[in-house]
Amino acid sequence: MKKFALSSLSLALLGAAGAAHAQSSVTLYGVLDDSIQYVNNVNVSGSNKSSIGLTAGNLQGNRWGLKGTEDLGGGLKAVFQLENGFNPNSGSMGSYNGSSKLFGRQAFVGLSSDQFGTVTIGRQYDPVVDLVQAVTADNYWGSTFTTPSDVDNNDNSSRTNNAIKYTSQTYAGFQFEAMYAFGGVAGSTGSGQTWSGAATYANGPFSVAAGYIRMDNADTLAGRNGGWAGTSDGTFNSINTPYVTAKSIGIASVGAQYVIGPVTAGLRYSNAQYKADGFSAFTSTERYNVGAGFVNYQLTPAALLGLGYTFTHGSGNGDSASYNQISLGGDYNLSKRTDLYLIGAYQRATGTGAVASVADYDEESASNSQAIVSLGIRHKF
Repeated sequence: MKKFALSSLSLALLGAAGAAHAQSSVTLYGVLDDSIQYVNNVNVSGSNKSSIGLTAGNLQGNRWGLKGTEDLGGGLKAVFQLENGFNPNSGSMGSYNGSSKLFGRQAFVGLSSDQFGTVTIGRQYDPVVDLVQAVTADNYWGSTFTTPSDVDNNDNSSRTNNAIKYTSQTYAGFQFEAMYAFGGVAGSTGSGQTWSGAATYANGPFSVAAGYIRMDNADTLAGRNGGWAGTSDGTFNSINTPYVTAKSIGIASVGAQYVIGPVTAGLRYSNAQYKADGFSAFTSTERYNVGAGFVNYQLTPAALLGLGYTFTHGSGNGDSASYNQISLGGDYNLSKRTDLYLIGAYQRATGTGAVASVADYDEESASNSQAIVSLGIRHKF
């Protein structure tokens, strides 16, 4: 990351008037992640075809952003962050629930206290993403190691608008977060609201985290526009697209990891429920239970190897489908900011009418199996 004094950025980047203070700073940062990707068994007009092309954002989503602090004295700081997502292969802005946004990844401002923690308001990640994802394989390997169609938001497909979030300081290894997002619908306070909480504990090589998020849709079909219209983006790809008219989505997640020398091992479990009401296009709650584990091995200071397994079972709305996915990864650091990677996954789906769709790439197969392999480069600044 590159840091500049606020005084040097106030006109060029912020257009702000007034004197700058030495205790204040702004950081310009970003990630460029792109790859050559091969996918087999892609559904093309009902038959399976293979594809090869450029696919971005495997280990991390592409972004550039600004974040900064201003020291207000007495251990209190003003903080902000603006983060834009984009596709380096087309130059287009990132799309979130079908809508492009300039700062769609994050956009918030708040106050941070050395004693009492941090309060931020704006478009933000929820506490489950902040604390639980950090102990899962997705934290190291991104999309290829996560859940089919990201039904449990392990790959943070969803962000939340109109949110106020509190993050505690860390006390003896314990930290917690709470968030509430206002639906903003006149006469219907709870319509479209989101609320979430999570906590984590770390003690030496052991870390554990757990949390829950509840995302509500708008109250009426007209308000939903026939789909999803909550403060949170929701997470809808090929497998869970039939539930885009859900009244609400509730996701409970727990994860843990342990580090032994060069080995890091982790386990996680999540339960996602897509609930129906009279305005939904389905009739009963669809449930996804997800169990996953991973092992990383630090082969050399520059080389990391990873193995992951994810089991997903969907049931409840008159269906029953299971997805078994094995993921492999290798990452080599050319420098502190640039690395090369080779990652891949194979998935097999079982159940009546079940079709494979590796992770959340939304490349639905016409059969019950699919494989993806990506050879890529990532640069951070």
